Amino acid sequence: MADSFLILAQAAGGTGGWTNIVFIIGLFAIMYFIMIRPQQKQLKAHRELISSLKKGDEVITQGGLIGRIHVVAEREVTLEVSNGVRIRVLKTSVAGRYAAPGETPASVAKTDEKKEEK
Repeated sequence: MADSFLILAQAAGGTGGWTNIVFIIGLFAIMYFIMIRPQQKQLKAHRELISSLKKGDEVITQGGLIGRIHVVAEREVTLEVSNGVRIRVLKTSVAGRYAAPGETPASVAKTDEKKEEK
């Protein structure tokens, strides 16, 4: 019985080091395409959103506040959340543009284009 364990241990060790290296490289490739690359794309899209903020945009913050941009500064944005109620938030806390529940993103883009034409 002890001899059979020795034979199995020797047979398993004889597969070579290349298999282990290929396996580790495969794991890193999978992690890159599943975790790192999508996160980099999302970060790039958020940076583009922050750089394109302008007065009059309706945005939602990461905390869930919805407001219209009143002033855009270097690091901060002043949101008007109600008539006469303005708050300052960091640009990085802006999660995205806000579309009302009845609106689709395409209709929001069309109204933005109409505002720019005027």
